[in-house]
Amino acid sequence: MDLVLNIIYSLLIIGLVILVHEFGHFIIAKKNGVHVVEFFVGMGPNICSFVKNGTRYSLKWIPFGGACVMLGNADGLPDEEIEKEIQDDDRAYNNKSVWARISITVAGPIFNFLLALLIAIVLNALGGVDLPVLSQVEEGYPGEAAGLQAGDEIVKVDGHRITFYRDLTLYMNLDMTPGKEIPIVYERDGKQYETSLTPQWDEELQRYRIGIVSNGYTKLGVWGTIKYGFSEVGYNMSLVFKSLGMLFSGQAGLNDLSGPVGIANMVGDVVEQSKPGGFYLIFLNLLNFTMFISANLGVMNLLPIPAIDGGKLVFLLIEAVRGKPVAKEKEGLVHVVGFVLLMILMVVVLFNDIRKLFI
Repeated sequence: MDLVLNIIYSLLIIGLVILVHEFGHFIIAKKNGVHVVEFFVGMGPNICSFVKNGTRYSLKWIPFGGACVMLGNADGLPDEEIEKEIQDDDRAYNNKSVWARISITVAGPIFNFLLALLIAIVLNALGGVDLPVLSQVEEGYPGEAAGLQAGDEIVKVDGHRITFYRDLTLYMNLDMTPGKEIPIVYERDGKQYETSLTPQWDEELQRYRIGIVSNGYTKLGVWGTIKYGFSEVGYNMSLVFKSLGMLFSGQAGLNDLSGPVGIANMVGDVVEQSKPGGFYLIFLNLLNFTMFISANLGVMNLLPIPAIDGGKLVFLLIEAVRGKPVAKEKEGLVHVVGFVLLMILMVVVLFNDIRKLFI
């Protein structure tokens, strides 16, 4: 039963994030007068389908992926016959201005960021914000020696701006150099002070510690809730860039990447860890996970990788600068090669996800 629920949760999360992404392309395409041939969620054969105002809306059996298929927007090598048919059709994507096409292309990722923002605001309103305010400074640890006190708010650590308490945790786990003295800026009674400390190794917990304790989550007013909603989205986007940096620096590898199966496994972990708090905590943590996935998809789709939005955006920006498009044959070839490489990567990630289930 738990496995079935986890699969359902995963499908709902992935489906929502993809639906919002494709709806972004869809609504901006419509606003620009582009004819949408088909709008679908999923892949493979149709579960159900209907046509309205010339657009086919479909739900497909394989619950991953989706697309907003526009007239004249082929990612592959151009078809001369189709090109001739639509060359004078002002409803075709390729016949719109470059700035209209740019707006349609970036709409998907932007809608993912908007979904992440909406969820962040809801979470802040329901659960509060983990401000970097200290509730306790433990005796015998570096925090006490550095002069930190309960009620202090950490502002910067080693030059890194601290917005949430988890920023400090992230720094300690990923960026800290063992044995290095860390400069800290903190605020007390409206004034900022500077100090420094060297994290201490805790044998029992097997990690470095400063000896400070978070004040937990604090509910804020309307403005604070919205303001930290934006900060929350920024934080989740920064996690994606940190992960990419670790991938390119060799700190992480292909085995650390996750696809749909890996996401389902992570959803199961989220649900399992949240069970002691009941359904409400499960709901909040699944919302938080959805926010992360949506922000993740938004960032990944803006990367300059062929066959996805970011790759298309590169060619559109080149066209905007040059005043004329790159030859369709060249652009099509780049997208075809990119698509093949992405499919290979997806197979590798899927294999790793399945293998991890049996380790």
